[in-house]
Amino acid sequence: MNQIVKSLVGMGGMTDQVIATDFLISAKEGVRNLAVTLTETATPELRSTLREQLRTAIETHKNISNYMINKGYYHPGKLNEQLQVDFQAAQAAINMVKD
Repeated sequence: MNQIVKSLVGMGGMTDQVIATDFLISAKEGVRNLAVTLTETATPELRSTLREQLRTAIETHKNISNYMINKGYYHPGKLNEQLQVDFQAAQAAINMVKD
């Protein structure tokens, strides 16, 4: 078994946090990319489709954010708390590489 996979399996609850964080980052990128694309679209039909996709992407981002907040993985507006969570995640990543 791959060493990274072995390390992830041993991380327990941290795996959920890593997956949720990656999903949140991807959702943010999706919102940003759709917004830019929407501003560069020429046809009303495509603009309408992109608006609906953007609405869905924003809703997805909200759902992921709420999940992470409820789990204690994400603390928007509370810099000290978020810094502590990020530090713990960074330390876990460093420990994973050492093993």
